[in-house]
Amino acid sequence: MATLPSDPAADPIEVLTESDCVAPITNLFVPGDTSSAIVVGDVRRVLARIPSGVFQTCVTSPPYWSLRDYGLDGQIGLEASINDYLDALVTAFGEVRRVLRNDGTLWLNIGDSYTSGGRKWRAPDKKNPGRAMDTRPKTPDGLKPKDLIGVPWRLAFKLQEAGWYLRTEIIWNKPNAQPESVADRPTRSHEYVFLLSKSERYYYDIDAVRGPNDRRQRTVWDIKTQVTPGETNFAVFPTALVEPCILSATHPTDFVLDPFFGTGTTGVVARELDRRFFGIELHPEYVEIAKRRLACSDSG
Repeated sequence: MATLPSDPAADPIEVLTESDCVAPITNLFVPGDTSSAIVVGDVRRVLARIPSGVFQTCVTSPPYWSLRDYGLDGQIGLEASINDYLDALVTAFGEVRRVLRNDGTLWLNIGDSYTSGGRKWRAPDKKNPGRAMDTRPKTPDGLKPKDLIGVPWRLAFKLQEAGWYLRTEIIWNKPNAQPESVADRPTRSHEYVFLLSKSERYYYDIDAVRGPNDRRQRTVWDIKTQVTPGETNFAVFPTALVEPCILSATHPTDFVLDPFFGTGTTGVVARELDRRFFGIELHPEYVEIAKRRLACSDSG
């Protein structure tokens, strides 16, 4: 266990590993504790150690199916079938639902993907070299080569069946979307953010975020993709996408969960908005990037 150096005036950030004893994790949920934390480990095992009903909201973006191989045992996203992938996420989000307060919410960003067409590898795209993969799952049963799989809605409906309330879909429109090399369809320039709730009635501040001309927030958000200066991570969660979710779903000092913490965007935004955060990330390299970002954020 370690404590991340930060502004002396800021609340501490604990950095833990899955192998740490249970006590350091559960101590974060003692009344009066003001710490935030990052835990390096498997989301399903870490969440199982957390008490029920402690987080006000969850803002997260899990690994997309068949798009990246992170080279880690236990990674989510490279399952042999789309159903195995969806089942893994439904299991993980079942634990998320348990650890949310009864009036808590889940803001879930998820992207889509295409069938492999029988190819067991993916060549690098000239405009996106990071998409190259040495292995790819086979085309799902019932789908054809070049089919759009429809992953976001498949997951949303499975979560709905598992007990979540599916409240709305938000279209994240990317004005600076990355070009694609395909020549037989439009370039995709959007992803989905789903708002789900644990209960029929939940906390949501309709006035926390206003649109142009002081209108209520709409369901199409124009937000540019974001690159972290000096880093090479290709899957950066924009701060502008996270901020309205946290503002609408929490009060100051509330506890925010991100079980797929990545390079720490949810934590950075939570700190800026005077909220605590709890992030879980399997990839040690991403945790190191998150620690640097949080240290820079705290230092102003």
